[in-house]
Amino acid sequence: MSRYWSPVVHTLQPYVPGEQPAKGTVVKLNTNENPYGPSPKVLAALSAEIGDGLRLYPDPGATRLREALARRHGLEREEVFAGNGSDEVLAHAFQALFKHEAPLLFPDITYSFYPTYCRLYGVDYREVPLDEEMRVRVADYRQPCGSIILPNPNAPTGIALRRAEIEALVAEHPDQVVAVDEAYVDFGGESAVPLVRTYPNLLVIQTFSKSRSLAGLRVGFAIGQRPLVEALERVKDSFNSYPLDRLALAGAVAAVEDEAWFEQTRDRIVAGRERLAAALTALGFEVLPSAANFVFARCPGGAGAALAAELRSRGILVRHFARERIADFLRITVGTDADNDRLIEALRTLLQGR
Repeated sequence: MSRYWSPVVHTLQPYVPGEQPAKGTVVKLNTNENPYGPSPKVLAALSAEIGDGLRLYPDPGATRLREALARRHGLEREEVFAGNGSDEVLAHAFQALFKHEAPLLFPDITYSFYPTYCRLYGVDYREVPLDEEMRVRVADYRQPCGSIILPNPNAPTGIALRRAEIEALVAEHPDQVVAVDEAYVDFGGESAVPLVRTYPNLLVIQTFSKSRSLAGLRVGFAIGQRPLVEALERVKDSFNSYPLDRLALAGAVAAVEDEAWFEQTRDRIVAGRERLAAALTALGFEVLPSAANFVFARCPGGAGAALAAELRSRGILVRHFARERIADFLRITVGTDADNDRLIEALRTLLQGR
């Protein structure tokens, strides 16, 4: 029946998300979700929002949320854009800001939605190889381009650039948009948001899915000077004027306002990450330095796919990417201490049996 497809559909290679099992008995360390639940204030806000008001459309401008984010970051509401998850915000950026005659630049090992969006929206792109240590080198981006997007920390490596390195990149490309995808920045990275007032070509994108434990609500946002935000709004309002529903808006505002819960759960994840990295290193893994809520680790003796499959047979899900440079690595979400301990014990048993 593909004869009914539009021509572009034949060229697409859709993004493949991490497995979401139907049963809840597995240890799920494959999709970088927060192991600790949302703030109780978020749950109360969601409960309060359930009522007759759901018959009405939500605020198309996400006004309260944008104001809350602006207050937190010392900005104006007009410098904040809100969308249905950071993936939708990214999609709007690809349409509104990245389609130029010169190519979009991003790392060769990075968030695999980037090439997917390029194919969908007809954006020319060039992948810039990470160095031998799996790091982004800012100097490698000193080349002609139409725009640049970098995750910081990068995914799936977890390695972060310092804010000064991001600033150098932005300053070296005054005529191109530089977007920084900060999905994991709260776990140890330096956010580029303080640079926004100085650089009109900088767009910073964040999400509530990771550090705010709201992956199920789908809330993301971007911060930039008004012309960049206006470009995103023009695309949004030509696509879907009501992207965030009433529950998502209420929950996200409550999450922004409960800073204590955010800090408490973030600190638990960072501590768990350090313990997990140390345990993996003791088992012979090469663990890259992570500033995210996951670790990226090369398996002893290689065979990352086989080890991921063996873990899955034991009810433990981790993420493996079948790409040449990283085929021996596993990306492992930081879980609760109990989840991490179960993973380490399973790995110890499997490696001893080899």
